[in-house]
Amino acid sequence: MALFTRKRTAETAAPAAVLEADPALAALTGDYTIDPAHSSIGFTVRHAMVTNVRGTFGAYEGTLALDGTDPSRSTASLDIEIASIDTGIADRDAHLRGADFFDAENFPQMTFRSTAAERVNGDRYRLTGDLTLRGVTKPLTIDLEFNGSATDVYGAERVGFEGSAEILRSDWGLTWNAALEAGGVMVSDKVKLSFDISAVRPKG
Repeated sequence: MALFTRKRTAETAAPAAVLEADPALAALTGDYTIDPAHSSIGFTVRHAMVTNVRGTFGAYEGTLALDGTDPSRSTASLDIEIASIDTGIADRDAHLRGADFFDAENFPQMTFRSTAAERVNGDRYRLTGDLTLRGVTKPLTIDLEFNGSATDVYGAERVGFEGSAEILRSDWGLTWNAALEAGGVMVSDKVKLSFDISAVRPKG
């Protein structure tokens, strides 16, 4: 189910197709709050050149302002508490919170503020914005898939999105590493981010 369907007219060829809003999805226009109890924000990074370490952030809040007739006017905002990082190993989490990595004491939050949104095709969208981490702000592009909408048991409207992005952690000043005896480094510079978002618009 796409947020928009393309309509051809006699005056326009396929490359200049006109976007026509789907009335059912246009009704989803409104302000939504991300529901952490039914969402997940995580990351994957290569460790010791041979395996992956996966982690999540357990504390965050965010909002979506969806425009069901013009996706380019949709926006997103996300605030993540660095101290909530969880890779399943307490000592590793403590190291990640420390000055070698996120320096959570001095930079307690990671934030994202969207600056542009576009439909790529079908249910796929692209969200561009500013990611701020360790006091450094750089652009981030997130590829998203719209998973649909539903009315929950409380009568509230829910929408779901699943997305991913890749960053180089060194771009945000996370440069700590250790050389391996056999060559290579302990932690990859490339980090894969994942987003599984459920957002709710209260019944009203």
